[in-house]
Amino acid sequence: MRVLDLFCGAGGAAVGYHRAGFGVVGVDINPQPNYPYEFWQADALAATVSFLARSVDAIHASPPCQGYSTQTADKSKHDRMIDAVRDALIATGLPYVIENVEGAVKELRNPIRLCGSSFGMDIRRHRYFETNWPVVGVECNHAWQAPRFRSLDIKSHRRGRLASVVGVHGHLNYAGEREIRQQAMGINWMTDHELAESIPPTYTEFIGRQLAGYLRAQHPPV
Repeated sequence: MRVLDLFCGAGGAAVGYHRAGFGVVGVDINPQPNYPYEFWQADALAATVSFLARSVDAIHASPPCQGYSTQTADKSKHDRMIDAVRDALIATGLPYVIENVEGAVKELRNPIRLCGSSFGMDIRRHRYFETNWPVVGVECNHAWQAPRFRSLDIKSHRRGRLASVVGVHGHLNYAGEREIRQQAMGINWMTDHELAESIPPTYTEFIGRQLAGYLRAQHPPV
């Protein structure tokens, strides 16, 4: 089984699908020297989609989130691509996954939410996943995430307040933070910027195992 990984970045989603048993082909408009699998540099909405879709069983897409993110100061400067991406994926006739941030919830159709707290991870990093096939989510479990990490908020840090999770965004703030972020995300092959833009492989491994089961059910061995 193979997954086409659109807007692939440095491969956070890809590694999760690989762990779930998929071969992965990545596509991104920018060079991705740290992407760990087969990679095509191309516009994800160009003819590449229909061409590569012939050789895969499903498609994952993570359109740029800046046009939806609450962290973006001026969203008007960024494209909102979810609708166009969905249309392209539907046209392939393949099972698909569209992933994005909380600010994109209204643009997504019946998405599930995944959170690091549900998988015993030291992050929350809520991400939303739309599919055109049956997928089951898992509830957040924030209660066990007790304050134990240095806060990235300067005022909280100066007052001695600890954070309950590792913040993986913005610039590095203190010695050793890179390693803490890498461990929290389950990613050790990316630059700091790539890490801040990524999703944890654990999320797509969870979805990928369900996708593999769905594909096997659709095409049982003779």
